[in-house]
Amino acid sequence: MRKVIRLTWNQVLSRRLARHGLQSPLAASPADATAAMCGAHAQVLTAAEWSVGLRLAHSSRAEVQRALWEEHSLIKTIGPRGTVHLLPAKDLSWWTGALSALPNEGDQFADGMRLTAPQRDEVVEVIAEALLEAELTVDELHAAVLARTGSWAADLVIPAFQTYWPRWRQAIGSAAYRGVLCFGPNRGRNVTYTNPRRWLPKLKPARAGLRLLLQQYLYAYGPATPQHFARWLAAPPRWAEELFQISKDDLQPVMMDDVLAWVSAGDARFLDEKPRGVRLLPYFDAYAVGSHPRQWLFPGRAAERAMARGQAGNFPVLLIDGVVAGVWHQKHSGRNLHLSVESLGKLTAAQKRELEGQVARLGEFMDAQTKLTVGKVSIDAHA
Repeated sequence: MRKVIRLTWNQVLSRRLARHGLQSPLAASPADATAAMCGAHAQVLTAAEWSVGLRLAHSSRAEVQRALWEEHSLIKTIGPRGTVHLLPAKDLSWWTGALSALPNEGDQFADGMRLTAPQRDEVVEVIAEALLEAELTVDELHAAVLARTGSWAADLVIPAFQTYWPRWRQAIGSAAYRGVLCFGPNRGRNVTYTNPRRWLPKLKPARAGLRLLLQQYLYAYGPATPQHFARWLAAPPRWAEELFQISKDDLQPVMMDDVLAWVSAGDARFLDEKPRGVRLLPYFDAYAVGSHPRQWLFPGRAAERAMARGQAGNFPVLLIDGVVAGVWHQKHSGRNLHLSVESLGKLTAAQKRELEGQVARLGEFMDAQTKLTVGKVSIDAHA
């Protein structure tokens, strides 16, 4: 039986910060930085761009955008929790293999509105063909789906923003998870969809996807429990427990203070380094969303100030030595960028200097002139 290593929270923080490029920036590409954090949440695309750029030694917003829209080394698609993510193109095969293997596809919809399995397969096939040579808005994709399916696809059954969406739109997530839909560049204010096989013609969901996803998750966020993994994926806890059990030969138990958790076998090296650094994490940054236990990452007042109904990511956060220590907000006016930072504790002189360095770095990334104000921030949680 493997010896169970006992770890302090500081050891865990130091390793996560290092692997995320938050202790020292990574000498890597935007795609590699995104892989290191196991995907960048991109519900707010500008926030995702800074999530990536923050982790790189030398980067600009233009470089991240080039990786996404010109080089296609990054793919904007639907990832963990059914939310918009940037994922590395080189990993999309195992990502789609993992996501398409998740349980309970479509179960969030009630009887009477849910697509049947054959209907879902039919819509996904139509979407794949319609997008293979095009970038379509949702209205254009709607027309393409209705031209090839039955009237059932158009039934307005999905409640959405004080209106209803047609039944077929349940299959958008399925199409992304099966590797035949991703986002194209916006057309004006309209979102477009396309097929990632335009750029990755050999893309096929990998059978080993779940195993590789668990490895990558534990590399970025380990030690972790099945419950942590389930929450990160929005998957059933019992399913995650079964996956960990099936994968037990590939896992190693550790004690994280008094919590039994897991890392990948052979990846249990932790340094006795103090976590350090002042960082400005944007909305939905992967480190804040994926790290557990939540009460240790958001200690004391941070849980009240920087979380929304127990959810992480809804506020941009000030990170000091690996834990959440405040919130911040930015306001653009032309090329001017005004940052307001609210610290929950008194900043030392060294922390103030490092905060000023972060503000300057964000300004360089955004190609903007920055101004910093430290004080109370009035900001609502992002939905």
